[in-house]
Parts: sequence; structure tokens; C-alpha cells
Amino acid sequence: MPLEKEGKMLKIYTPKDSEQKVKDAIEKLDVKYVINDTKMILCEDDVVLHYRSKLLDDDTKDMILEHIQYGYKVSPLIDYLDKSLGYNEITLLNSDYFLHRKSFGALSSKRRKSIKRVGALFNATVLGVLFSPIMIITAIAIKLESAGPVFYRQKRVGQFNKEFYVYKFRSMSTDAEKHGAVWASKNDARVTKVGKFIRKTRIDELPQIINMIKGEMNLIGPRPEREVFIKDLEKEITYYRFRHSVKPGVTGYAQVKYPYGASVEDARWKHRYDMYYIKYQSLWMDIKIVFMTVRVVLFGMGR
Repeated sequence: MPLEKEGKMLKIYTPKDSEQKVKDAIEKLDVKYVINDTKMILCEDDVVLHYRSKLLDDDTKDMILEHIQYGYKVSPLIDYLDKSLGYNEITLLNSDYFLHRKSFGALSSKRRKSIKRVGALFNATVLGVLFSPIMIITAIAIKLESAGPVFYRQKRVGQFNKEFYVYKFRSMSTDAEKHGAVWASKNDARVTKVGKFIRKTRIDELPQIINMIKGEMNLIGPRPEREVFIKDLEKEITYYRFRHSVKPGVTGYAQVKYPYGASVEDARWKHRYDMYYIKYQSLWMDIKIVFMTVRVVLFGMGR
């Protein structure tokens, strides 16, 4: 990422035990920076950032306040990284971050919940009308290709860690999990010919209109995962279950920003985008995700 202005410097203040973690995160940007510099000298375009500010000593806190007093840009390091990277740097998350963020207060807003519910019903109705011919053709194609049910349902974890059955068009052979739960891979041999097409174009997700009507999902949100995988992922990924603070979505920010993957590292990257969405979710952001999803469907950029 190029410098916004030549000579710009980031001055970062953090507790000593977090210096290496901060350095690893900030080096993802092509910017000049200095950590815990005690000098007050700043250039006009410099930015002052702080991380875990509650744990800073009083002298450092006073110096940051003095920067604010003299009109310099001062903001939390994670917020700055969010805007610069377009995703949340989850390696820097901690409990204080969630407890002191106004952004997450929206999660308990009754007004927002009501708007989301009305939106889910409206979107489900529109999708049902627009895509009913495609769903009928898909059902016939699945039946003609292989024996077995047209639809497939599977337990997933939704909002507040409650499990529910997610509905899909069947895209795999009926004995796909005879040896137990396995992550789907990019060129999975269990996927049928019809299944390969409907997965690539995301048509297999259309039956989740039922989940939207039932109030289990929204159009936009983190994709719901299976508990058997979540138990392993939460051991490796910081605050992984926080994604369940919102309803899962038929599509989501992670789905349109990150290519298909089936590993812990892929899940970690998707969690970065999911956390970003939870923090900054808005009607305008949802609209952008819808248009990005349409592009994925039209150009077959899915799994």
C-alpha cells in the first residue's frame, strides 16, 4: 500500500509486551512507523495510534492527550488497520476492544434487529420469485443425474451458538460423508457434475430462502459453520465464536472477498472479513456485498 503522503509517519504507542505483535501487524502496510517513541516532535501528516491504551503508563497517556490537544490525528491502531487493510486484524483483538467499542453496541439495538428481520422477509420473497424457474430446473437436473433427494439439510451453528438445519440443493453423492464429517475441498471428488456447476454459481445456496423465512438467517452475514469444525477452529482462531453475535447469511463479506478454501488458515482469513463486517455492517455495505455476489454468480467465481 503506497504512502498517503510522502514522509508520513505512524507513531504507535503500546505496552511493551505487545510491541512484536503490533510490529507484525503494521508491517502489512508499506508505511514508515515508530513504536513507543517518547519524543513529542511530529510532522503535519503524522498519525498517532494507540493499542491497549488502558495498560499504558500515565506519562504516555498524557503525551497522547497532548497530541490530541495540538490537533494531530489520534486513533486506535485496530481502527486504522481496518480502514487501511479492508479487514480486521484479529491477532490484535482482546476483551477490552469489544467492551469499549460503540460499534458493537448496534448488536443489541432492537430497531436494527427489526429492520434486519423485515429485510430478510423482503429479500426471501424477491429471491423466491426471481429464482423460482432456476430452482425448478436445478431440481430436475439433480434428479436426472443421480438417485437421492433433491435437497440436503445439515446442522449448522447460527446466532447465539444455536444450531439449526441449513437447506441446500444436493451437490454431492448421497454417501459423501459415510466416513464422517470432512471439509469440502476445491476439486472434491464427491461433487456431482450438476453439483459442480451449482456450487460454482452459488445456486446450491438458494434453498436457504427457507432459512431466511424461518428467521434463522439473513441475506448477508457470516456463513454458518458446523459445530464439529468450530470446536477445532476456536482453538486456533482468536474470538472465532464472536461471529455468532449476528445471524449467518446466505452470502457474506468473506465469501466475496476471499477465494474458496478448506483449511484453518483459510478460516482465519475469512474470520478477518467476518469480524470487519460485524463491526461496520450497514445498509450500504449490504448493498455492495449483494452486487459483489451477483458478479460471483454471473462469472462463476464461486467454489
